[in-house]
Amino acid sequence: MIDSLKKSDEHELEQLVNDAQILFDEADDVPLQVREYEKKLGIYLISPSSYLADPKRIQVAKTNLQSFGFKVKVDKCATEKYLRFAGTDIQRAKSFTRAIKESKAPIIMPTRGGYGLTRILPLIDWKLLAENPRTYCGYSDFTAFNLALLAKTGLPSFTGPNAVSDFGSDKLDELTTEIFVEMMRGELEILSFVSEESDSVDETGVLWGGNLALLTALLGTPYFPKIKKGILFLEDVSEHPYRVERLLIQLHQAGVLKTQKAIILGDVSDYQLVDNDNGFSMISVIEWLHKTVKVPVVTGLPYGHGEVRVTLPIGKKVGLATEDGMAHLVIDKHNHSKDDSDHHTNCLKLEKYKRKNK
Repeated sequence: MIDSLKKSDEHELEQLVNDAQILFDEADDVPLQVREYEKKLGIYLISPSSYLADPKRIQVAKTNLQSFGFKVKVDKCATEKYLRFAGTDIQRAKSFTRAIKESKAPIIMPTRGGYGLTRILPLIDWKLLAENPRTYCGYSDFTAFNLALLAKTGLPSFTGPNAVSDFGSDKLDELTTEIFVEMMRGELEILSFVSEESDSVDETGVLWGGNLALLTALLGTPYFPKIKKGILFLEDVSEHPYRVERLLIQLHQAGVLKTQKAIILGDVSDYQLVDNDNGFSMISVIEWLHKTVKVPVVTGLPYGHGEVRVTLPIGKKVGLATEDGMAHLVIDKHNHSKDDSDHHTNCLKLEKYKRKNK
């Protein structure tokens, strides 16, 4: 297994995958816990997209994040309201500048998604961001920023929870929380998930992607990263399968899909099939991918607008392998002993999150 990786790495990565399988089999018996950390990491919260329907939830998110070992500072315009946006275009674009100036907050996170980031991409000071690297993490509309950052500066970022959307509720998803914390602290080596209907894959490449509609909206602009031989992951919400297929057709006809080593599908959720579909579903879309694009497709990634939202790097080289109904994303490799608890494997027992779009 893992033949495409360097020979010197084969044994180590095979061991990681084997360990992942063992942990996966035992996952139901192990309660999930977020470790306590003495060292606090600073997070700066901004609102670059839609306004917050309930601004009070920012305090809930702040309290929850603090309980997971973060120091939280909220941007002065985070609760602004202008039309459907969290402030004017200029206010929202300058929130990135204000975040950079907050030296004690290496992590920058949006409060929520929605709409608005594509409007402000030309107003963001990309040179300032390139000269002052930070750790960015968010999803949904934040996909536009993740990809623009990669295209304009070459810097990686993360797609994962949004502050209020994920940490501002009274009940948090434990897996989403645990994986986010581990990823922000550089502790996660390999992410394994159920993927029973996937193609056989054994590749390495730059991981990139996010929300399909946002990614496709950047096509043909200076904010679309030119990634070849990469591993593309996608999700979407409230888009009927035929619209999902139409977006994929656009990417295919633009020459994007055929240059990838693999396509990983996350959650495609919150849509309604109708009688006129006559059997057309997400299965049909996947069949079209296989027939037309001829790139290996991996399904089951717990990422998107579903119940669980893993944190993933964008713009970083990873390994991807499928085996025995599971997929393994090798996020990071470290030379360490089995007793080293700072870097480990997180395996997701997610039968209840399998594709509901059949």
